[in-house]
Amino acid sequence: MKVTIIGAGNMGRGIGLRAVAGGNDVELIDRNPEDARALADELNGTGGGGSATALASGAEVGGDVVVLALYYPAQEQAVAQYGPQLRGKTVVDISNPVDFETFDRLVTPADSSAAEELAERLPDSSVVKAFNTTFAKTLAGGETAGQKLDVLIAGDDEEAKGKVAALVEGGGLRPIDVGTLRWARQLEHLGLLHISLQNRLGSGFTSAVKLHW
Repeated sequence: MKVTIIGAGNMGRGIGLRAVAGGNDVELIDRNPEDARALADELNGTGGGGSATALASGAEVGGDVVVLALYYPAQEQAVAQYGPQLRGKTVVDISNPVDFETFDRLVTPADSSAAEELAERLPDSSVVKAFNTTFAKTLAGGETAGQKLDVLIAGDDEEAKGKVAALVEGGGLRPIDVGTLRWARQLEHLGLLHISLQNRLGSGFTSAVKLHW
């Protein structure tokens, strides 16, 4: 599968490592081309079954699955720049719309979510919420406390969720489908809680949300 990751920061790196480990061909796009090239070099040096290529900012998006590895405030600009190219594609929203001044609330309305807002902006794309309850450090290793990471997934398009689940599972993680895109609201609140807890506990972003049954 070809995967495009827009954003070569910590989360882009973590997801990229899992994607390449799963044998996917990864395109990396960042507003700083040097960051994209450096990450591509790192991913290609891991010995994973896939490969990574750095593209210039604004380049054509070739992935069937496009991961917006961006903070919530940057989504609007990304949609303005790449929106027409995302038609017919699976678009993954990893963001948590946290109030970064207080870290005690979300800035989206109670009856919406960052993912639902993105879906409204991209009516011809299939938006899937995923990776927002995982941290970059644990994604890089693929596990915590010796156990696979759980990646909670929400979306309205079953085929699109299947693609994201395959990406997750191929990278050695465990996908869990939580339901329709409306459940992104709960996932984003869970993401906020996870961030708040690690700040209070001082876990250094190495904690994880894990389900057992």
